[in-house]
Amino acid sequence: MRPYLLLTPGPLTTSETVKEAMLSDWCTWDEDYNVGIVEVIRKDLVALATQHPEDYTAVLMQGSGTYCVEAVLGCTVRPSDKLLILSNGAYGNRMGIIADRQGLAYDMVAFEETMAVDPAVVERYLSQHGEVTHVAFVHCETTTGILNPLADLARIVKAHGKKLIVDAMSSFGGIPLDVEQLGIDFLISSANKCIQGVPGFGFIIARRSELQACKGVSRSLSLDIYDQWETMEKGHGKWRFTSPTHVVRAFKEALEELKAEGGVAARHARYCKNHDVLVGGMEALGFKALLPAAVQSPVITSFLYPEAGFDFKSFYAALKAKGFVIYPGKISQADTFRIGNIGDVHPADFERLVEAVKACREA
Repeated sequence: MRPYLLLTPGPLTTSETVKEAMLSDWCTWDEDYNVGIVEVIRKDLVALATQHPEDYTAVLMQGSGTYCVEAVLGCTVRPSDKLLILSNGAYGNRMGIIADRQGLAYDMVAFEETMAVDPAVVERYLSQHGEVTHVAFVHCETTTGILNPLADLARIVKAHGKKLIVDAMSSFGGIPLDVEQLGIDFLISSANKCIQGVPGFGFIIARRSELQACKGVSRSLSLDIYDQWETMEKGHGKWRFTSPTHVVRAFKEALEELKAEGGVAARHARYCKNHDVLVGGMEALGFKALLPAAVQSPVITSFLYPEAGFDFKSFYAALKAKGFVIYPGKISQADTFRIGNIGDVHPADFERLVEAVKACREA
């Protein structure tokens, strides 16, 4: 069932048992699905997000992670509000595109793609702009693999009394965090990232009081997170519209496998080991990582082209023929390619990848 290992930041390589979980059909009105699967997932997600779950809840939304980002921005930022977006890559910039399309009042503070969001800059900005009500940023920016300083940024945002929205698409489930301790009001992620499910839905972990304040704000029917949450609460897991039942069942299996691995801390340790094996092996072959170790996440690693005229397309095809699919680069400053370290992949897989890279380079 695996023609190759998918070394990307999602979709990613899933376990055979996650795939097998999709072999049954489910009725969206049946309690076995809504109570036995959806409600279990919602409870488990909150438990993953915080040791103090009483103030938080989870909303599942059809579509990709970007659907959830757009849903949150459109439901939380009122016409009288002002949003501050902190960006150092394509996904932070995408928040700006969403805000433009929705006509939200916002400012963006942009940083270089290879630079983490600077807490000192954010502190100065918020000190000078009291009109800001909400702050949004990406935790792990997969444009490069950079990990923004979540704890420092959250502390500053909350010290200024702002609502905090965190795109944790590529970090939640793979990098330890606690939404209550950090003061996060809305955290957004997706089924096909560090929890290692398959694409089809995303989710929002929200402070209950802030989610309840979203009633009537959204100008979209399908992206109204309050209405979706209210229906799930009253209907014990019922979705407003057709849910991706097979994907949801696979996600429940993926959550069970995360628990069996030892939870987020254990998964984070494996991802870090994957990254270390990858970087050590690639550097021995003459490749250089784009980012310094201080800001590098274990989620995805960007490498500079090893020489002028490097043919990425041929390199990609040769690696695919050996059973590994990687990612092209996504920044304008340098020629790069990216290799994902997340999914049902292990250090031994990266040892084999390095050998495959070596064979490709010697061919």
